[in-house]
Amino acid sequence: MAKKVVVAFSGGLDTSFAVMYLSKEKGYEVYAVCADTGGFSPAQLAENEEKAYKLGAKAYKTLDVAAEYYEKSIKYMVFGNVLRNGTYPISVSSERIFQAMAIARYAKEIGADAIAHGSTGAGNDQVRFDMTFLVMAPGVEIITLTRDMALSRQEEVDYLNKNGYYADFTKLKYSYNVGLWGTSICGGEILDSKQGLPESAYLKQVVKTGSETVRLGFEKGEIARINGKAYSDKVQAIKDLEAIASAYGVGRDMHVGDTIIGIKGRVGFEAAAAMLIIAAHKFLEKFTLSKWQQYWKEQVATWYGMFLHESQFLEPVMRDIEAMLESSQRNVSGEVIVELRPYAFTLVGVDSPNDLVKTKLGEYGEMQKGWTSEDAKGFIKVSSTPLRVYYANHTDEADQIASEL
Repeated sequence: MAKKVVVAFSGGLDTSFAVMYLSKEKGYEVYAVCADTGGFSPAQLAENEEKAYKLGAKAYKTLDVAAEYYEKSIKYMVFGNVLRNGTYPISVSSERIFQAMAIARYAKEIGADAIAHGSTGAGNDQVRFDMTFLVMAPGVEIITLTRDMALSRQEEVDYLNKNGYYADFTKLKYSYNVGLWGTSICGGEILDSKQGLPESAYLKQVVKTGSETVRLGFEKGEIARINGKAYSDKVQAIKDLEAIASAYGVGRDMHVGDTIIGIKGRVGFEAAAAMLIIAAHKFLEKFTLSKWQQYWKEQVATWYGMFLHESQFLEPVMRDIEAMLESSQRNVSGEVIVELRPYAFTLVGVDSPNDLVKTKLGEYGEMQKGWTSEDAKGFIKVSSTPLRVYYANHTDEADQIASEL
């Protein structure tokens, strides 16, 4: 009886080679699986299915993982305002864990003997896929032909052509990974640290001029409304906001960071919805959270983003961090007014019932109503006590500082 292998199938060159090679040369029953976290169109999924059967797959299946990806990852990245190195919304890279988990579940469901993926040995994705499979599908063999056979693109193309499969696998100047939370762009000018990306490198071009106001409504930290339209389907909300904002070219940037394997990596990205939602959410938190809620949430969110990027989503501490992040959002409700214009946006204001700027105790820089002038002078004097104690005992330092002013 033939062994079963599940191939994580994107329709690209490496996974196309894997389907044909494992079926034709190794005699596996190949189950081609596309785990869609929101980056494939219906037309692309239909094309993937057609390709898989032409390549020799016994079966093809699309796994819709977009809602799970939102509920278990995007939601918490928004709660934590997660931007890796203060720049990158951990777009497509965060999707890989959920694609891998869905594929592992499917492999166990059909009793697969092996799982194959197309990652090379030079990037982060090999870690994300392998580690997830090792944990979630123990005992199932992991096959990585491109990595283990050190195959070149041309060798893979030649093999497919020799066996009657012809498709356009021309290596383009740029490679794109399109996902619900953003699109990453590799290759071209990115390989030269002195250069940036030209306008033509971006998939979504600027087609709007002037400016436009968008109102983003949040309920307990989650995106809930866009311009008054309520959304129970958060995936659709993200897609709709992406369509509005990407027309202005907002959410573009370049990320430079440390890869899991230890080398530096550089990637361009366009993530209009992600960058808008995170910026608006963080702005709303400034009005609705206490100083120390913001401070401590930022500390754990930095770790959360790092662990997510480095394939540690299954680490139990992630559930603990998520609990803290979710608890912090109980008062983060209201609307954020955003002005969009080509290549930029401005956070205009907030309308929230939990706005802490609105207080009967006083208006900053205007008038105090919760204390007297004598209270203020006493507060300042007490607050200065540690400094006065220190410099009373170190007058030489006080004199030196004074002389330098």
